[in-house]
Amino acid sequence: MKIVIGENRVALVGKAWEIRAKLKEYSRTYQTVQEWINQGKENKEKK
Repeated sequence: MKIVIGENRVALVGKAWEIRAKLKEYSRTYQTVQEWINQGKENKEKK
């Protein structure tokens, strides 16, 4: 499974069951996709 977080998007590549499981996992942490993207930007800036 591959997850790519871009400027204004999130791309999930994998089998349907993997994507559903990953979305369910992330829904416990983030309420919106925008929060998820912002967190990804913050992690990139720290590196």
